Amino acid sequence: MKTLVIIGTQWGDEGKGKITDYLAQQADVVCRFQGGNNAGHTIVIGKNKYALQLIPSGIFNPHTINVMANGMVINPQALIEEMVKINSREFKLYISDRAQIVMPYHIDLDGASENSLTNKIGTTKKGIGPAYQDKSARLGIRMGDLLDPVILEERLKEVLPHKNLALKSYGLPTYDVKDLLENLVGYAKQLKPFITDTSRLLNEAIVKGKKVLFEGAQGTLLCLDHGTYPYVTSSSPTAASVPLNTGIAPWLIEGAIGVTKAYSTRVGEGAFPTEINGDLANYIREKGHEYGTVTGRPRRVGYLDLVVINHSKQVGGLKYLAITLLDVLSGIDELKVCIGYELDGKEINYIPSNISKFSQVKPLYQTLPGWQEDITQVRSFKELPINAQNYLKFIESETNLEVAIFSVGPDRNQTITLKELF
Repeated sequence: MKTLVIIGTQWGDEGKGKITDYLAQQADVVCRFQGGNNAGHTIVIGKNKYALQLIPSGIFNPHTINVMANGMVINPQALIEEMVKINSREFKLYISDRAQIVMPYHIDLDGASENSLTNKIGTTKKGIGPAYQDKSARLGIRMGDLLDPVILEERLKEVLPHKNLALKSYGLPTYDVKDLLENLVGYAKQLKPFITDTSRLLNEAIVKGKKVLFEGAQGTLLCLDHGTYPYVTSSSPTAASVPLNTGIAPWLIEGAIGVTKAYSTRVGEGAFPTEINGDLANYIREKGHEYGTVTGRPRRVGYLDLVVINHSKQVGGLKYLAITLLDVLSGIDELKVCIGYELDGKEINYIPSNISKFSQVKPLYQTLPGWQEDITQVRSFKELPINAQNYLKFIESETNLEVAIFSVGPDRNQTITLKELF
């Protein structure tokens, strides 16, 4: 394949950053197509650990072009801070002139809105939701607006009265056009060289036969349309959203690989059918370092849910799976895997659209024998303990998806390829 989409099949935090970084070694272009700095990607290279929130995960390959596409919402200050962290490295970064800007008032409104809810969404309060709201309401400010101070000032004068009214309704301080303009002009001086029409760049690369990797943030169960609404993010991290969010034709996408943890985790509120607590949950959480990259919040932990994976396959058009953090399960005697749900006394194999119904489902488990061996030094499928091999085979049989990659640790050399995708 020349064009490949990497998507999360669960609630995010599946290890997409690591898999993207791994595949980026073969890619000419890595494109982040949605989300903002509410998502974190942790990449380990040797003894160095990097936490990215906005910049595509291919940034550590000096030969790879990295694209932040029009489907993203970008906090300029956060982006500049992230660029400074990797400034000692050679990198090629391009930012869509059509991507939305996360403004300070978006962050204020995000926190105020979340605090006003009885049933919390679990937002990171980074302003992502309000930025996407303004995009749909045609009140957004885009990266391209930074290129012309006159246009930028006119846009602020048009938009700010609406936002100040919203701020006042929450009893929050308002903003002044002059102050915001001064800050944005400062950001523009630093970001101007990177802002361009990335749709043209991507289409030209595809026409030339370049290998293009599309990277999503969050996971399919947090998709605005196909996730566990309303406990979702504000965009769609599925392969189906790539054409709209990047400006390429749908038929140019040749395949998608779903990144799946060997177990399940979730940050924030909402239904989580296979959630576990107690000693086993703590064991997995500590061994897998299950704390949010952005928030530091401890992640909720559960058994692997194949209903969720099959849902992601259905709405995301998956061809392959990449299984991460398999090593975390070493030392567990028995492993439960959810293969269906029970709802109102009936067995179902799908996710109900109504969150109340989804909260009522009871998981139906298949119990598999675990393994005790440390597998962090394994470099092939045959080197895995037989029970670990059978665990992967069971996932394949229940999803009809081929495991193309599995991972036994955070480093690049702990990633094993079973099928070449590029």
